Amino acid sequence: MESFEKVAEQYRPMISHLIRKLGIYKNREEFEQIGLIALWEAYEHFQPQKGSFTSYAYVTIKGNLLKALAKDKRVEETMVYPKEEFWLNKNDPSLKTPLELETVLTYCETLTENEKKWVVATFYHQLKLGEIASREHKSVNAVKGWRSRALQKLKHQLKKGCRS
Repeated sequence: MESFEKVAEQYRPMISHLIRKLGIYKNREEFEQIGLIALWEAYEHFQPQKGSFTSYAYVTIKGNLLKALAKDKRVEETMVYPKEEFWLNKNDPSLKTPLELETVLTYCETLTENEKKWVVATFYHQLKLGEIASREHKSVNAVKGWRSRALQKLKHQLKKGCRS
């Protein structure tokens, strides 16, 4: 068989064709490299008695490109990339305006003091049940009770508001 350099030159159009056929437009150079590596694998493992090299190379390249696409998709789906503004403004105290707290408190007019504590701690300070219980020196079950009653009252209030 001829040298790999000649094979690579001869089969580059096949790699380009497969990249276009699979609709790959991001990281094209990376996928061209994956295609060349797959061609190298096909070149190294080819057994002439089992068929033509062209078919074997095509299937090997296409398979490796599909594996790489699937891997990229998994990575993209599991990674979350916050926008740059998120990192720049994370500790900016002006982001939590008193108006937000006032807005939360407008829904709390019919609630007891403990139920208000739960609403503010949950929706304004974004604390979990255990954190609220610890902060208030109460049991988690007590805070769950505040939550349950507060949610009942808020639902009733919202239903009543929708009917008007």
